[in-house]
Amino acid sequence: MRTAFVNALYELAVRDPRIVLLTGDLGFSVLEPFRDNLPAQYVNAGVAEQNMTSIAVGMALSGKIAFTYSIANFPTLRCLEQVRNDVCYHEANVKIVAVGGGFAYGAAGASHHATEELGVMRLMPNLTVVAPADPVEARAAAAALVEHRGPCYVRLGKAGEPTLHQGEIDFRLGCALRVRDGRDLTLISTGSMLKAALGVAARLAERSVEARVLSMHTLKPLDEEAVLAAARDTGTILTLEQHSVLGGLGGAVAELLAESGIPVRFRRVGLPSAFSPAVGSQEWLERQHGLDEESILGATLKLLPS
Repeated sequence: MRTAFVNALYELAVRDPRIVLLTGDLGFSVLEPFRDNLPAQYVNAGVAEQNMTSIAVGMALSGKIAFTYSIANFPTLRCLEQVRNDVCYHEANVKIVAVGGGFAYGAAGASHHATEELGVMRLMPNLTVVAPADPVEARAAAAALVEHRGPCYVRLGKAGEPTLHQGEIDFRLGCALRVRDGRDLTLISTGSMLKAALGVAARLAERSVEARVLSMHTLKPLDEEAVLAAARDTGTILTLEQHSVLGGLGGAVAELLAESGIPVRFRRVGLPSAFSPAVGSQEWLERQHGLDEESILGATLKLLPS
């Protein structure tokens, strides 16, 4: 996903000199084309994410489309004051690119587990929050962020995520993608959890249960119409996210449903508000926290009416 996004951004930058990329001394397996071929559009700010963010704001206020890049917690939580006061307050045309969402850096421990940042970024005024599901969505997100005027945050995976969409998609910020149709329940996923959602939907179909699957690639603004339609049409919704159940996709959907008055069975599938006591691969940590396909299937079956 990371490579697809950066490659798409590079192709856009070749045609548009307003696009600049700033890195916090990271990304050297994918950022070389910018460094070598577009040196006037590339800045290595060093391990100084606060400075990187403020530099990006200055460039954006001078007419550039500025992208910052680092491991997920570093361009967000480490420099939250700069994100809030510099980027968001000034509605600067800065796009914060975070690689390694969720447990992608699982073996590096809690300092590198990005499991709260979506909720934190959702709270920031004027900030659009995006989490693509696969390389196809990531490429489309790069183009959409360039076209969108104003602050954005995008969370990318880095674990060789498979391509889930076949062919072109109608990717629009704030509009969910209906990846599979169904009227018995709805699985709403964000980011890399789409793969598990589709796997669970396929296994439910073997039980004659048809699940609608939505890829909610934009958490803010949330596609409220897609969520409310799912509640009315299917009566049962599960949200799937590699993030705390507080503040992320599950929280956003719960807030909307609570005020809608639509009767619906609902469950958030995500992480507790706690640091992971273990380290390991992303796949292993997903199993430990009930985010693997088998665990999600079990949670889904418990929620369905008997």
